[in-house]
Amino acid sequence: MIRLESCALAYFLNSLWQVPLFFAAGWLAAHALRRLGAAAEHRLWVGVVLLQAAVPALSLLPLQGLPGLLAWGSARSRNGRVTIFMGPGSATGGLPLPPALLHAAAFVSLAAAAWFALRLLWRCLSLRALSHDALFDAIPAPVLNLWQQCCRRFGLARATLAASPRLFGPVTLGIRRSLVLLPVRMLDGLPDTDLRTMLAHECAHIRRRDFLLNLLYAAVAIPVSYHPFHWAARARLVETREMVCDRIAACLCGRRHYAQSLLRLAALLVCPVPAVVPQAIGIFDTRTLERRLMKLTENHAPLGAARRTALLLLCACFGLVTCASALAVRVHIGGLTAALGSSHTAHVVHVSSGVMQAQRIGGPMPVYPPDAKKAGIEGTVVLAATIGTDGTVEHLTVQSGPSALQKSALEAVRQWTYKPFLLNGEPVEVETTINVVYSLQK
Repeated sequence: MIRLESCALAYFLNSLWQVPLFFAAGWLAAHALRRLGAAAEHRLWVGVVLLQAAVPALSLLPLQGLPGLLAWGSARSRNGRVTIFMGPGSATGGLPLPPALLHAAAFVSLAAAAWFALRLLWRCLSLRALSHDALFDAIPAPVLNLWQQCCRRFGLARATLAASPRLFGPVTLGIRRSLVLLPVRMLDGLPDTDLRTMLAHECAHIRRRDFLLNLLYAAVAIPVSYHPFHWAARARLVETREMVCDRIAACLCGRRHYAQSLLRLAALLVCPVPAVVPQAIGIFDTRTLERRLMKLTENHAPLGAARRTALLLLCACFGLVTCASALAVRVHIGGLTAALGSSHTAHVVHVSSGVMQAQRIGGPMPVYPPDAKKAGIEGTVVLAATIGTDGTVEHLTVQSGPSALQKSALEAVRQWTYKPFLLNGEPVEVETTINVVYSLQK
């Protein structure tokens, strides 16, 4: 449970600033990729949404190979130095916080993730109820004929059309077998051109498997669903997805006729305002109709292969630099596990750094491993230590640090001895964090 709390809190603290970082990077890259079309923008925003959820999780891993790789070229001319810090939160980049505050923050982050997961589950159950209430026999023959034509044009074999009295706009749902639901009030009096536009757009969603992808994005992003900048990234994802489907559907109807039909359909849905069905896919999922129409009607001169490749490579490098920067300056919560665990044990106490340094009476200093020095590996090995009532190190675990340096730190610290720490005249166990800093100097 302590490990879960520490991971949840570290994820939350990193996501607070990493999510806006990736949104800003995505916004800049999207402006550069606009000449490549809506499909390139959409793939970009899919990547942004996934990175917003994945990079805070990657920040929990040690990821120790990068510093050694960067330092390899200059490591041969350096000498190693080992520095020791003791006490909770004394490591470089550490975050010393009271255990009660850590418990509260970890609980809030876990509760928020659980709430968003339950909300996603509730929305899926609502969609299932919506499909059960569908009216399969209410589709007029002309509408059914148009639907069959669209399915043949898009190569769809497992798709069904039905009506629903609970909707104001068309939606698509279903994973194994897709279901398109049309509002009952749209079945009569709608011109064939507008019906074809509406059905072609939903067929484009089915061919792209947008309903399944939408569920996957929502499930992966549950831990960052609280963040406003994640909402903004998801909005851009939905907007560009609709633009991609507009392009696909316009190939069936023609761009000009499709845009005119889109305007007429939007006018029909102005009053009442179309209700957005959570997690379902519809032609009016976004409020950006003006930009969608502009995308349909604009004609850019196609970029040459060289410029297109250069632009994609530039954006890819920009993305890699953003990821590396986010991981390089990630928040590390030194001594978090020990701090969270201290409130559960009545006879184990934390002692300040200065007091513990004075209590130490013996033991060897860690030796810089020659192989690690040669490879240019440096960093901080954070150890969680329990010192027994007799002053010996009873329990010692690695919280973080380069794997090549961990063995050296463990072998030395296990041999340390301390004066017994007295509380009310009685020796007690002490929990602390020992930070062994390995640094290379010229």
